[in-house]
Amino acid sequence: MPLNPEQVVVVGLGRSGIATTRFLAQRGSRVTVVDQAPESRLQDAMTALSGLDVRFRLGSHGAADFENADMVVLSPGVPHTLPALASAREKGIPVIGEMELAASHLQIPMIAITGTNGKTTTTELTGKMLENSGLRVFVGGNIGTPLITCVDSASDLVDVAVVEVSSFQLDTIVRFRPNTAMLLNITPDHLDRYADFSAYAAAKWAIFQNQEASDLAILNGMDLEVAAMTEKNPPRARTCFFSDSPVAAGAWIQKNEIRIMADNHMTASFSLSRNLLTGPHNRENIAAACLAAREHGATDAGIQKTLDTFTGLHHRMEDAGIHRGVRFVNDSKATNVDATKRALECFDEPVILIMGGQNKNCDFRHLEETVQRRVKVLVVMGEARGEIATVLSGKPRQGVLSVSSLKEAVRASLSMASAGDTVLFSPACASFDMFDNYAHRGDAFREAVDELT
Repeated sequence: MPLNPEQVVVVGLGRSGIATTRFLAQRGSRVTVVDQAPESRLQDAMTALSGLDVRFRLGSHGAADFENADMVVLSPGVPHTLPALASAREKGIPVIGEMELAASHLQIPMIAITGTNGKTTTTELTGKMLENSGLRVFVGGNIGTPLITCVDSASDLVDVAVVEVSSFQLDTIVRFRPNTAMLLNITPDHLDRYADFSAYAAAKWAIFQNQEASDLAILNGMDLEVAAMTEKNPPRARTCFFSDSPVAAGAWIQKNEIRIMADNHMTASFSLSRNLLTGPHNRENIAAACLAAREHGATDAGIQKTLDTFTGLHHRMEDAGIHRGVRFVNDSKATNVDATKRALECFDEPVILIMGGQNKNCDFRHLEETVQRRVKVLVVMGEARGEIATVLSGKPRQGVLSVSSLKEAVRASLSMASAGDTVLFSPACASFDMFDNYAHRGDAFREAVDELT
């Protein structure tokens, strides 16, 4: 794969595409950007690239757009199976993603974190643990800041890169090799893009494919799919596990403590008594972050400081207010069934659950038992509301209510709640039927709560 290709086609003009185009153009590559969106929707992106020698082909693209390239770089939102790319591949033209391009230029250690749920929280936690230990850290990737933006300054200003990696980004890796690779969990998601769950799981597992014996693989010892894949295709790297059962090497999760184990002996421990993150899933995230951070030089004092002060992230089990004694919780980031199940398991008090949006071919039946145990009323909205209502009918103690908007869902939830109840907004669906993204959806939820009287 050429490090400084002359002719490059960048597919997709989102945040990753803009950063990739700028990086390549500033190094002398002739870059053509293609995007199916019309020019009228891409004016801000084009303005961000003004002054650079970049050509734009907007509104459509075909095989001819790629056949004369030395390299094609895909944005994460662009399927790597795009039919128009077939002829480029047949000619031997590299088709990669921004993450692969960035990693090929990066000269500092990298921690790469993937999983169906918990990636962002764990990435931020790991970064903070390293920062609180005096290290200079880049935190980005799928979390929002493309890794390619780190490359210019990394050699002088950054000691380690902590990168969230999605399955879409892993679809386009070739030599991508993180010094530490972490897999938090694998549960069904994005089945609207993958042929089946096995294909999705295989995409996640690719994070380990280029690691060597000197690298570290951190795995969830409680996840059945992770366990099965470890047995079938074990990583070549050194391996450690996090689990709520004793582990020989890794992190042993207690209710209020994380014990770091090596050769069946505890080498460090961290208290969770002051930690503000709720739920067993967050103890898993913390344990994984502790292992990665210690591997890359975090001090035990820096880790403990992070656990005592980290308040969580927006749209992830975020308090949104209290009205008439009813607590409202914003978990808009829950875009799949497992994320909503994990959120529900954080509550002992009665829950009024707001769900719905655009289904990603996930199976809502996996929520039946949890909804039956934890949910007082289920409020459904969005494209998937009919499907959710049908599948979970009879499970909530006081029934299912279908509404047409998020504001209506919030008002209806308050009217059916009693003091001491919690209204949980955990959609288990993508946001694109009604909102730009999960953050836009979460902000709308908070605004609707603020408007309550």
